[in-house]
Amino acid sequence: MKKRTKTKKKALNKTTALRKIVASLTKENRRLKRLVLRDINTGLFNRRYLEEAIARELSYARRHDQPFSVMIMDIDYFKSINDAYGHQFGDLVLKHLAYKIKNIVRRYDTVIRFGGEEFIIIAPRADRIRALALGRRILDSIDSYNFGDKKCVINLKVSIAVSSYPEDGVIIDGMDLIYIADQILHKVKEYGGNQVYSSEDMEKESIGVGAELDSSIKSLETKVQRLTKRANQSVVEAIFAFAKTIGLKDRYTAKNVERAVHYAEKIAKEMNLPNDTIELVRQAAILHDLGKVGIGAEILCKKAKLTREEYEMVKKHPQIASSIIRPVKFLRHIIPFVLHHHERWDGKGYPNGLRAEEIPIGARIIAITDVYQSLIANRPYRKAYSKQNAIEIIKKGSGVEYDPRVVNAFLSVLRKDNFSERTKLL
Repeated sequence: MKKRTKTKKKALNKTTALRKIVASLTKENRRLKRLVLRDINTGLFNRRYLEEAIARELSYARRHDQPFSVMIMDIDYFKSINDAYGHQFGDLVLKHLAYKIKNIVRRYDTVIRFGGEEFIIIAPRADRIRALALGRRILDSIDSYNFGDKKCVINLKVSIAVSSYPEDGVIIDGMDLIYIADQILHKVKEYGGNQVYSSEDMEKESIGVGAELDSSIKSLETKVQRLTKRANQSVVEAIFAFAKTIGLKDRYTAKNVERAVHYAEKIAKEMNLPNDTIELVRQAAILHDLGKVGIGAEILCKKAKLTREEYEMVKKHPQIASSIIRPVKFLRHIIPFVLHHHERWDGKGYPNGLRAEEIPIGARIIAITDVYQSLIANRPYRKAYSKQNAIEIIKKGSGVEYDPRVVNAFLSVLRKDNFSERTKLL
């Protein structure tokens, strides 16, 4: 009897132990399944999860007669970030971006890392209008956020394409929405990026989603120009990023470039300059202080007053920048703007002592944005001026240091402008 009881207990213990093992294996299997469907770096769902998720949501939308949208988001010029700061920093940026997106989307939206710098957002019960609104909210939020760590922060630009059921025609398979969004994304990139587009926007541009390339010479020329502009912009940003890796130690310069670009472009438009000149001004504003890569950090960050020799070294930065830019053929047009942005209206500037209208218009514009950003920023040797004091200093310099017309245009821009004062890096 006792033997029988012991045998039953042993069998029961074995059964219990076996159940525990099975339960443990089942739990581990589920965990591994989840891991297989997750991106290791960002923690988001990965590409393997996409097809199943999009098919499920499209099926639900059809059964319940509800709208359904998909967004593809791609970081503009992400390669230059990896090239400049390394892949480890790039992975950190992607991780921060994933966290940012997750906090913006609705709780029932699904965010997927599609691969590289591409993300997909599955938005159930969202028609085209709602999806575009969500896309713009994401774009604005990313635009105002600094990504990175204590050593370095950067500002991202992203392109977003939206495809929607049932607005985008016959959708047989969920991946059709991905295909449509991908086509739209290519067009967004072609148009310079940093925008949110749907197929409706494509139709407004008269290029249509999936349309065959127009055979006319004019259409082809336009396409080539846009692609060239995009490629050129990538080079401009890559040059700036490269400069940072070889010794751009002046954190003031890095933090204020984008605001200088913003104001330079606004002033040029306020003065009704031709579009091609406005684009040159914008590019020159990005690269005007590039020559500081040739100035030692001990000079750029010096808290005491510079010696005569040190000041003469700093004054060489426009020539250094011009030397760096000169080999890049399509940037040669901006060299006069970069080289002469420290000339003065009264002829007492450097490097060539040009005066008044002798100074290229782009250089005169950059001179104003440069001095304004310098005045309102904390420098190693002094505290920042208030914006009002900075404006008064610029007004006093009108007709002496600065072109009066440019000063007036700048003051007009400040009155109209609601640009968010924030620290960014390109």
